[in-house]
Amino acid sequence: MGSIKCNWADNSGGKLPLLVSFWGNEDGGSRRRGLKVMREKIKNSWVEFNDFARKALEMGRSDPRKVIFAVKMGLQLSLTSLLIFWKGSYQDFAQYSIWAILTVIVMFEFSIGATFIKGFNRGLGTLCAGILAFCFAELSVVAGKFEEVVIVISIFLTGFCASYLKLYPTMKPYEYGFRVFVLTYCILMVAGNRTREYSQAVLTRLVLIAAGAGVTLVVNICIFPIWAGESLHKLVVKNFKDLATSLEGCVNGYLKCVEYERIPSKILTYQAADDPLYNCYRSVVQSTSEEDTLLGFATWEPPHGPYRHNYPWENFVKVSGAVKHCAFTVMALHGCILSEIQAPADRRHVFSNELQKVGSEGAKVLRELGSKLEKMEKLSPGDILKNVHEAAEQLQQKIDHKSYVLVNSEGWEIGGRPMELDLEDLINAAEDENMKLGSKSLSEAVLEVRSVSVGTALCYDAKNTLRTWPSNVSANGGSMVKGDEFKTYESASALSLATFTSLLIEFVARLGNVVSSFEELSLKANFKDPPINMPPEPCKGVPTWVV
Repeated sequence: MGSIKCNWADNSGGKLPLLVSFWGNEDGGSRRRGLKVMREKIKNSWVEFNDFARKALEMGRSDPRKVIFAVKMGLQLSLTSLLIFWKGSYQDFAQYSIWAILTVIVMFEFSIGATFIKGFNRGLGTLCAGILAFCFAELSVVAGKFEEVVIVISIFLTGFCASYLKLYPTMKPYEYGFRVFVLTYCILMVAGNRTREYSQAVLTRLVLIAAGAGVTLVVNICIFPIWAGESLHKLVVKNFKDLATSLEGCVNGYLKCVEYERIPSKILTYQAADDPLYNCYRSVVQSTSEEDTLLGFATWEPPHGPYRHNYPWENFVKVSGAVKHCAFTVMALHGCILSEIQAPADRRHVFSNELQKVGSEGAKVLRELGSKLEKMEKLSPGDILKNVHEAAEQLQQKIDHKSYVLVNSEGWEIGGRPMELDLEDLINAAEDENMKLGSKSLSEAVLEVRSVSVGTALCYDAKNTLRTWPSNVSANGGSMVKGDEFKTYESASALSLATFTSLLIEFVARLGNVVSSFEELSLKANFKDPPINMPPEPCKGVPTWVV
């Protein structure tokens, strides 16, 4: 890889060996660079493999059910593969044992409810296909020389009818069954035409499919069963806890004037994997599809554990829907923290105690409902919403007393307009684009926003330093901005506080729907009564009045 020596003579004055030496060094450098790149790729691949292995192990530790699912799949395939070594008188079992193995692969699902659905679809589709194949096989034999024509026409009619019917809305749960029906029918007709033994082909496949389905059901139900209903129950409980965490986090973050990095591309499509507030309420809002899937599986499962026959799984989804209705309000509260228009810290401090109490009491109600749902207990006697309603009333009273904090009180119009106006004056006033509103009450304010362009906003940071957007607005309201325009910006920032407080009160109002849905579920599901806290019995020999 170094210089290449040359011993031949030349007339070039020694330039040829130098030229060869130059190209030799270039070739060696390329090889070294190639080896370096290869080493880097191998190193990166090894790092990625270690990271993948670490995440795979972490997935198994976080949810051991996934490990159990994989073990059960391997066990079922091992048991079914024993048919390959069948040495009995009926050798077709060993020859066509792949049907039993395929049944295990396509039928076995994570939960028992999903396995029952797949098994029902496969069994019904196979049975119908076998019966129809037997009928058309006999018809094709009777047709004689038109046997091939009958088979082709029957396959066309079967594929057309099955493909059309599975598009019917109510047939959507049986789509897999239609696919199995078409596939089984085509295979049976082709195999029967080749061997001329239609009845034997149909019977053999039905027996093998039944064997595979039986192994799947026995292993899935008897060895560490995984129930979809239980997963739905835990998911709804998790939604309660996640929403309580997001609610407390939004209120605390707003009062602490938490400020996010304002990058338009990130704000417009807000994705923050490391933000617990966002992840918690996002998991609640996006759990709809998972809940619908688990609901469909749970209705197929037999009674198990505390879940009796005809268990009201639909009410679990109804309760979760009420929780999502509250989650949308929490999402809007988080949007207030992310918004460009922010209220100054001193104005937030005016309502800090009331906001903090409403947030903590609301989160307490959510956690209490989640705990009751997890234990499957009814609500304790008394009003669970009493404290949060009192906190919301205190907040509303504080808003009534301190409403001037939420608006620019200098712009109020109280009286100032004549009570009687001439008709001609009213017509002229209606034609005037700058007509001012009539007499205002003490709780109304005039906010002139005509001169504010689209996208103009203002916010305060945690140090109560005025930050304006766009940049042509002076922080001190100097010569770059007129006084009235600056007051308009200031009023808009104060109104953002009113938005946050009104959303929090709306959240309290929506909590009533959650409690009503939970009470309905507790009655239909026959939840157990809450424990009664009895006072401790006094010690013997001690007077009852002694505490």
